[in-house]
Amino acid sequence: MGDINNPVKLYVTLTSPYARLARIVVLEKELDGKVEQIIAKTRQADSPYYEVNPSGRVPCLVLSDGTRLEESQLVCSYLDHLDSAPRFEPPSGTGGLHVRRLESMARSLMDGLSVWIRERFRPDGEWSPGIVNHEQTRAARLVDSWEAEIDNSAMHGDFNNMAQLTLITALQLEQWNPDFKWREEHPRLVEWCDQLSDRSSLQKTVPVL
Repeated sequence: MGDINNPVKLYVTLTSPYARLARIVVLEKELDGKVEQIIAKTRQADSPYYEVNPSGRVPCLVLSDGTRLEESQLVCSYLDHLDSAPRFEPPSGTGGLHVRRLESMARSLMDGLSVWIRERFRPDGEWSPGIVNHEQTRAARLVDSWEAEIDNSAMHGDFNNMAQLTLITALQLEQWNPDFKWREEHPRLVEWCDQLSDRSSLQKTVPVL
């Protein structure tokens, strides 16, 4: 476990929604003294970050013994347990199953939006209209589903599960992609998102455009 004298190292970027999940957990759990955050240089030839994490992905958590943890769900789980008082861990039994189900739905939305955004940033002539259309229609279907699912009790009350965290992070990708017009005809989802958006952890981790 990390401590103030030997903190774990969290490699992130200020644009990745996956790294943002970990950054939010650090803020929500007040783990600044246990976690050293390092801005990684990704998608650059010969980046020194590739010596830390050969895949080049973020977030990446390096423990004091050199163990490397990659993949946001694993990283967030480790961070959540770092103070021995996990807050974002799903409950046991049926309640936990529903939280994981909702987290998976939110993860599907985030994954598809990330592909869509990457395509939009490709130079003219390199991006695929077919991929963009596929992810745009997938996002539309998922947002329609979330308009009903957002009434689930797991999505309300305390900010304490990865379904909530993943969904709000996915929806706020609208800042990166103006074609992601999820607010139209989804008033319950808009209300839910706007109520959460004032949280300090979300304000401090708004993606840098």
